[in-house]
Amino acid sequence: MSSLVIVESPPKAVSIKSYLGSGYKVIASKGHIRDLPKSILGVDIENGFAPHYINIRGKGDLIKELRREAKNADYVYFATDPDREGEAITWHLATVLGIPVEKIRRITFNEVTKKAVREAIKSPGKLNMNLVNAQQTRRILDRIVGYKISPHLWKGIKSGLSAGRVQSVATRIIVDRENEIRAFKPSEYWTIDAHLLAEDSGRTSFVAHFYGTRAKKVQIKNETEANTVANAVDGKKFRAVSVKKTVRHKSPAPPFTTSTMQQEASKRLGFQSARIMKVAQELYEGINVGSENGGTQGLITYMRTDSLRISADAQNAALELIKAKYGKAYCPSTPRVYKSKSNSQDAHEAIRPSHVELEPAKIQKYLTADQYKLYKLIWDRFVASQMQSAKLNVVGMDFECEGYIFRSSGYTVNFDGYMAVYNDGETADDTGNEKEKNIRLPEVAENSLLDLDRLDKTQHFTEPPPRYSEASLIKFLEEKGIGRPSTITPTITTILARNYVKREGKVFVPTPLGEITTKLMMDNFPNIVNYQFTAEMEDYLDAIEQGSSTMLDVLSNFWADFSVELEKAAEVMQSGKYSLPAEETDFICEKCGSRMVVRESKYGRFAACPRYPECKFTRPLDVPVTPSPAKVATSVASSSADVANMKCEKCGSEMVERSGRYGVFYACSKYPECNFTRQKTVDTGVSCPDCGGKILLKNKGKTIFYSCENYPDCKFSSWDAPTKMTCPGCGKMLFKKKGKTNTVYCHNPSCKYTMVIEELTEG
Repeated sequence: MSSLVIVESPPKAVSIKSYLGSGYKVIASKGHIRDLPKSILGVDIENGFAPHYINIRGKGDLIKELRREAKNADYVYFATDPDREGEAITWHLATVLGIPVEKIRRITFNEVTKKAVREAIKSPGKLNMNLVNAQQTRRILDRIVGYKISPHLWKGIKSGLSAGRVQSVATRIIVDRENEIRAFKPSEYWTIDAHLLAEDSGRTSFVAHFYGTRAKKVQIKNETEANTVANAVDGKKFRAVSVKKTVRHKSPAPPFTTSTMQQEASKRLGFQSARIMKVAQELYEGINVGSENGGTQGLITYMRTDSLRISADAQNAALELIKAKYGKAYCPSTPRVYKSKSNSQDAHEAIRPSHVELEPAKIQKYLTADQYKLYKLIWDRFVASQMQSAKLNVVGMDFECEGYIFRSSGYTVNFDGYMAVYNDGETADDTGNEKEKNIRLPEVAENSLLDLDRLDKTQHFTEPPPRYSEASLIKFLEEKGIGRPSTITPTITTILARNYVKREGKVFVPTPLGEITTKLMMDNFPNIVNYQFTAEMEDYLDAIEQGSSTMLDVLSNFWADFSVELEKAAEVMQSGKYSLPAEETDFICEKCGSRMVVRESKYGRFAACPRYPECKFTRPLDVPVTPSPAKVATSVASSSADVANMKCEKCGSEMVERSGRYGVFYACSKYPECNFTRQKTVDTGVSCPDCGGKILLKNKGKTIFYSCENYPDCKFSSWDAPTKMTCPGCGKMLFKKKGKTNTVYCHNPSCKYTMVIEELTEG
């Protein structure tokens, strides 16, 4: 009996193949094999929103192979990911391959391990059409929104724009925050810190912060109020009116969900969400960690989840490790159970190590740097989540002087508990402030008098809310119920790629395009960019998944309101009120004297007269050449020239850097009166094989070639790339043949040496 197992990705196929016997053939579909067409809507709205799927271009040979293998197999096991997308891939595969229902075996597992895979094979299930329909509904909704709104964006703003059900909301969130920052008016406030001296502290000072009076907390609004307090207490004794000591038990954070993993990896590791999910996928699908550790293993459980559930087996394994590694005192009396949010999908466990005994340090040599960092973060967080609480000695003291209260607080660690593995107080928040400080305060008795060492008065101004970082945006989306674990990362990637937002350091800033697009959407399609509406749509998809609603009901209800908005928007788009603000340049139109603006064409950006079509004058966007010791060349080759002194060889004017359809080049600043140009080059750092004393230049034009900087005295040139390797036979330079091959050959025509190698060091 033969069986075919179909998965999505080749790495996952390798892992699963290693767990099964010779009777199983494992093939990867490499994701979806069919989808809605790109050129048309592909949804028949008038006939029950019927989708028109087509096979994805380039998958023809793979489909033929899968169809052949499925025909020869007794059973076909679909081991796609255990979520809506994975279920939909299974359905598409079964449909396209024409597999009879009696041959279909659906298997799912939360971790790619030998035990999980073999147990799934023993107990296969059926295709879950509720999951499939939930995915189809989301896909059709997104297609309708994108294809119906985008033409309005083209008419109202500019061509080439796109709208999306979740991406438009994400863009609005960033635009809203920017508007808050612009509208913010800072207000002044002051802080006063008293540095007090305790008798038993070796006269070492500690800080007490101004609080107010016994009756209430007081904020000091200006320097006059600050001076009033400072003058009253300066040089006076401070009485300890309250000294409270308590023991606080601090519980560990729960294991990771997709959202919390992305937030922590962003803050602690500096990874962007796309990078986080890519590495997590690699850890989930399987990595060879050496024969001593069981060979190829899936190292973490499924990484797209919002559940906090942990299996009993995983808990027991963690407790055994904690007891052996840290001691019985670090094990809680009962296993910890974390409650998931009410709207979470509990199909999967939280993200945890598949084999907790595979400690990060034990397998580090088998992992890339990124894989190790993320795996360690997941391992630490999970193990800590199963450990005993930390015990903190907390001290709070109030000091009174002239009727004013100053307060000091801090804690010391009595028992580190889970903090021995994972200290969740060591990160900073988005403003850069430490969340917690381990402060040891001196022993102070109530009613004792303390001397004042010094007073610090500091002026402050309130600050606007911070821009969203990747971590804080993901947190906001999760809190509002916008998107799901599988959609948040693609959403962020999309709004960046569409130029609706941009990164400035670690935060997101809306572009003018993002702001005007958001205004258009809020004016004409308020539901699409409404936080609550978008979150409710996710609930509707969940209802389809649970069988309490249908695809047709959700799509029909959505279209009833959306179609009305489309009709109204068609009239508004002709008004021109959403024109994208023109980006002005420093150039003045030589024909009419207007300040020129930036325009775009298929060949790139250029400067144009804003009075077009009355005035059609244009010019390239000139970028002054930055002085540097780089070399340049003419369109054939060039003598060495210092960029700082680059002059036009025809008229002596300065040269500028311009962009054309074939790339960047140098041109005379007097163009069009003088049309002299030079091709831009790159110094390869490799000496010319003919004259030996000069450097080869890489000429970047319509085609790339290499030439000696000593042209015309040395006329060496080559289409092939020089390398920094020498021929083992005659010692001459090796060149890499043009094209994608890794074939190198000797420059010496009398030497016939050639070889194929995997990696080249090219000049």
